[in-house]
Formats: sequence, structure tokens, C-alpha cells
Amino acid sequence: MATPTEHRPAPLPESLTRDIERAGYYPALVADVVDSALAGEQVVSHLVHQETTFDHDTVRRHITVLVLTPRRLVIAHADDHHGEHGEQGDAEAVATATSEVVPLSAVRGVMLTHVVATPDSYQPGALGRELTVTLGWGTVSRVDMVPAVCGDPSCEADHGYEGTVTADDISLRVSAAADGQPALEQAMAFARAMSATIGR
Repeated sequence: MATPTEHRPAPLPESLTRDIERAGYYPALVADVVDSALAGEQVVSHLVHQETTFDHDTVRRHITVLVLTPRRLVIAHADDHHGEHGEQGDAEAVATATSEVVPLSAVRGVMLTHVVATPDSYQPGALGRELTVTLGWGTVSRVDMVPAVCGDPSCEADHGYEGTVTADDISLRVSAAADGQPALEQAMAFARAMSATIGR
């Protein structure tokens, strides 16, 4: 009697796989983490963002993959970390990868910040050469506090502090100069797709 073949979920869309490979940060690991979090759900839109930072004499790489499905927002991060020192005294390479899945009903807002050079000669439809996409779903809030003041310029009383609470779960900055025009266009397409889901 033949045993039934194991059902395997469909592979990641070619465009998503290509963008993960282009980022160049352990693409097989990142693709597997994203695939595991997707659990076979259809991909509507995606955004892959790789960032390299320099900390004294250490180079750290970080990749973020955002995937929009019909019901969920999937967020995957992978980072460089220092491993334990081996026998030769060198620290082995270690990467940590984390995924988070957020139902679209929980996403509270999509904030887009466009940076536009020479706005006096702005061409309709251009939307600048840099975009920051900020998504909030209530997991992390940023509190900005400043000393409170009153309207009397000669007042020296202590009025305490006032501030604002801003949801800032994830924020990605994509620049045509640093990341390339295709990356900026992909970020704008993903931002539009996310914005269209809010309030449904």
C-alpha cells in the first residue's frame, strides 16, 4: 500500500525570493523564516529592507522582510550577533531571526513620510526620492516628553511635563540613492497595499 506524499506548502513567490536573495543576508535562512511564518498563505505584497551599520570596528547587518497577506502582516527580522569564541580565539558567526504575525484587524495605522528635494519644481506623481514607512499595531509606543510651559514669559513655576504617545512598532527608511529606485518603488507599492487594508 502506497503511503500518501507529504503535503508541502507552495514556495515563496519568485519576486519575494528574488528580493531576499538580492539583499544577500543569509537568503536561505531568511526565506525559510518567512515561509514558516506565512504558513502557506497567499502573498499580496512585500518589502525587503537590508541595513548595514558600523559600530566602532564591527559591521552589523540587519534585514527586515514585511509581507502582506489577505489576513495578516508578517514581519521577519534577522541580525548579526557575536557568537562564542572558539579554540582559535575567533568568535563564530551567529545570526538570530525572529518573526511576528499581526492580524490586519490589529494594524492601527500606516504613516508615510516623503522626503522631496527642490519642492518648488516638484513634478506630480514623483513623491520624492526617499520614503519612510511606519506601521503601528500597538505593541510598541514611543513617549516624547518635554517640559510644560505656560503663556507667561516671566513665570518660573514648575509646570511638570507634557508629551505625546506615538505608536511606532516598525519604521523603515528607503532611499533611491542608497537602496536604488526599484527598492523605492517596491516600498511605495507595499505602502499603498498596506494603506488600502486599513479600516476594512
